[in-house]
Amino acid sequence: MTDRITVSGLNIDYPAGRVVSNLSFTLGNERLALVGESGSGKSMTARALMGLVRQPGKVSAEQLTVLDHNLLAMKSSAWNKLRGNDIAMVLQDPRYALNPVKSVAQQIDEALRLHQKLSAADRRERVQQLIRSVGLADQVLTRYPGELSGGMGQRVMIAIALANNPKVLIADEPTSALDARLRNQILELLVEQCERRQMAMLLISHDLPLVAEHCHRVLVMYQGQKVDEMAAQALSSATHPYTRTLWTCRPNAGTYGQMLPVLDRGQFQQGAQHGDR
Repeated sequence: MTDRITVSGLNIDYPAGRVVSNLSFTLGNERLALVGESGSGKSMTARALMGLVRQPGKVSAEQLTVLDHNLLAMKSSAWNKLRGNDIAMVLQDPRYALNPVKSVAQQIDEALRLHQKLSAADRRERVQQLIRSVGLADQVLTRYPGELSGGMGQRVMIAIALANNPKVLIADEPTSALDARLRNQILELLVEQCERRQMAMLLISHDLPLVAEHCHRVLVMYQGQKVDEMAAQALSSATHPYTRTLWTCRPNAGTYGQMLPVLDRGQFQQGAQHGDR
């Protein structure tokens, strides 16, 4: 399996301190999830892979490659060709990610115009194909983001990300603003598109049951570091104390009225020494 992303010894620093420390992982033609509590460095890792860490942030690594491109040596012109074309990103909330003064059709069309030499007629046909591929009707194309529900907005962002048939998709908490029914629908849509297009996906999520169901592997982060890595289906039987706590702290009907588990720092430190893989 050829690696589409290779990260080795990644550090991301800000004047206030280091937010990602010595992170290493690879992504092949698969679905890999980054999980961990808020502030663990997941989204910053995604931003580094998209070239979106801005000053005063500083990215350093032994190796940081996407599709054999050395990201540490890329100039802005090369980034403009890569980003949105070979590697694309779905952000967390369409209310902030979509342009409020452009219609859905205009925003999908813009993604095509930036990377492909197509006639206006071909672009219109492609825009219709994309909106239908994410389960929306053509009528949505004339609407503006403020007229869309959360689920519809998320599907539009996916259509924009898929416009140029990327080889790698980064999905940063794509279901966090949705209810349980819509979360499943959006994850199923992403999985379907990955399989149809032979596209790899790096999924950032807090929803461990969805990760276990829809991903191949999972990487667990804590305070900017990788502390565990496993097959996603093994999450329910994880032995590392932090991973186990993430899994068991999910509220459900069986935990109603009970205190959620609290991680013991001594156990975590012991687990980090012996359980990291």
